[in-house]
Amino acid sequence: MAQRQILAFPDERLTLTSQPVTTFDSGLNQLVEDLFDTLYATSGIGLCAPQIGELQQVLVMDLSDDHSAPRVFINPTLLSTATPCMVEESCLSVPDYVSVVRRYADARVRACDRHGNEFEQDLTGMEAVCLQHEMDHLDGKLFVERLSYLKRWYFNATAAGRLRRAANG
Repeated sequence: MAQRQILAFPDERLTLTSQPVTTFDSGLNQLVEDLFDTLYATSGIGLCAPQIGELQQVLVMDLSDDHSAPRVFINPTLLSTATPCMVEESCLSVPDYVSVVRRYADARVRACDRHGNEFEQDLTGMEAVCLQHEMDHLDGKLFVERLSYLKRWYFNATAAGRLRRAANG
């Protein structure tokens, strides 16, 4: 088990599409453990493999305060969504930026666990929102792409300024 570096915007690897997992082995279990170790070292509630540079359809989440509710979704597919809502989101790969995004408060997902066993599950509230956020990463999308044109312009303008300041020390 190891804590891994989280890729941050504007790293181009965050725009790449992840591949389905085809082999459920010790390497996959190590990736899942690394994802949890990395997630638990942050204040986040979800993390997926592309955020640590692994282009596989693997995501983990834990919405508990004490890390007692770990969830693993491999090769997830949204089967249905309901109840549109507006929710404030942030992202470990887009530090220091928070904005309101349109999501769904109810979602049904089909996925595999770390052993390759397929399951279907209904998620509600923040679990449904977190799943949708992480699944966007699997498609190479950041939550800021869901913002209105004006909010996205502001994000890009402020992000460019932060990057210039960081580069200049």
